[in-house]
Amino acid sequence: MVLAQAPAAVLAPAEGESRLSNIRQITNGGENAEAYWSADGKWITFQSSRDGRPCDQQFVMRADGSDLRRVSTGDGKTTCGWFLPGSKRVFFGSSHAHQKECPPRPDPSAGYVWPLDPFDIYTADIDGKNLKRLTNHNVYTAEAVLSPDGKTIVFTSMKDGDLEIYTMNVDGSDVQRLTNTPGYDGGPWWSPDGKRIVYRAHHPQDATQLADYRKLLSQNMIRPSRVEIFVMNADGSDQRQVTALGGANFGPSWTPDGQKIIFSSNHPSPRSGNFDLYLVDAAASKAGPAALERITFESTFDGFPMFRPDGRQLIWASNRKSAKPGETNLFIADWR
Repeated sequence: MVLAQAPAAVLAPAEGESRLSNIRQITNGGENAEAYWSADGKWITFQSSRDGRPCDQQFVMRADGSDLRRVSTGDGKTTCGWFLPGSKRVFFGSSHAHQKECPPRPDPSAGYVWPLDPFDIYTADIDGKNLKRLTNHNVYTAEAVLSPDGKTIVFTSMKDGDLEIYTMNVDGSDVQRLTNTPGYDGGPWWSPDGKRIVYRAHHPQDATQLADYRKLLSQNMIRPSRVEIFVMNADGSDQRQVTALGGANFGPSWTPDGQKIIFSSNHPSPRSGNFDLYLVDAAASKAGPAALERITFESTFDGFPMFRPDGRQLIWASNRKSAKPGETNLFIADWR
């Protein structure tokens, strides 16, 4: 079903945002995030708790914000959608097989944590028809991204008891584990040539940190306040740390030439919710703040960046210009 969507609003960049021009706000209200381009740059898939929904469902729309459609079932919660080749089908994580209602939120006494809901990965047509289940792990299995050649999906799963990165064929076969270090490895993203994968990771450095991590994991939670950017080869070899910033560094993806990584970080104020977008050289090793180029300058959340495949535009999620506290909208800017 095609849903109504207001025309995109054009905004001026914040002071210092010299890389961005002609910013368009393409959603209006609710919580909208993890917006990713189709290979032809004509469509976007994203997750949203719009229209009063208490948790995210999966949607697609054209790049100008028109032709909005929900592709998930409406039950449970979804995350991390991506287009299959041809832009007629998408895959995404969903918990609907386990729960009709939204999963419970974590106990506030645990502090700032992310829930690890019981997602598995599904495919569906962009009108929501022909739903098919790809994985049957019945634990957190999500954060899936398609390889540039359209043959392989990289994803994060708890299926072996820890948060690790895996690959599989687009039909769900031939699952291969890429990471093995205790701790969180997730958010994987293919380089444009398909030879490397960027990801975020936190590997506890002592027994106390590891015990805290595993305790939260046993409760299906993770504390994401200390995560750095890593890169590895597509087969899992040559895993190396790119940033050493402190704070939470997440949502990495690549510039279209494969030379740099764009990501979101709150490292200047690690206890704050003020996240900005930064660029770092993909060849960097434990880079500090001086090695970064800052892209956004709003005093709020900016995250989940992705370049359009031709490199001309950037899409991301932000709390900027929100009409109500807590709203997150999607923005597209021309890239200078």
